[in-house]
Amino acid sequence: MTTALPHLSTTSWVLIIVGGLILLSLITGFLGRALLRRGLREPFVVKLINRASERVVVVIKRPITIAVLDEVAAVLYTGNYTRNIAASLSENREEIKAMFAEKIKQDPSSRGLGLLPFHDRLVDEITETALRVVLEVLADPRTDDLVSDIVRDNVDQIRRAVRERDVPAG
Repeated sequence: MTTALPHLSTTSWVLIIVGGLILLSLITGFLGRALLRRGLREPFVVKLINRASERVVVVIKRPITIAVLDEVAAVLYTGNYTRNIAASLSENREEIKAMFAEKIKQDPSSRGLGLLPFHDRLVDEITETALRVVLEVLADPRTDDLVSDIVRDNVDQIRRAVRERDVPAG
């Protein structure tokens, strides 16, 4: 057992300690409730453990939240969102074309389109062109940069909000 202990990371230790405290808190909570139901007062040790575990949770909650947020942010920064969207659009190309055609035909400003000869062919060409242009825009590195900037700005905003929240008044 002692050979496994040095191999644990700090995060593993924190999770083990937090898990143990949560388990201890649950046990004392159930014990306290059972004693109260039987008409006995809650033992001092149970009260002490409940208070201590509440304090530990309050103290540890914030650093764990920030650490998890940092891990999630690192994953979000490495995403290839425009490629994923383009792959999904390509995979569902026929369904999207049918949806575009349906929406164009239902659009009140395109009523005159139905009077043109070969209007179904025109709608098909318009939807195919629109989809092709969207796929090309998604493949453009500038779009990837734009989405990366959006993700980064949103993650930074979330980080600021988490770090500014619960800051004790000095």
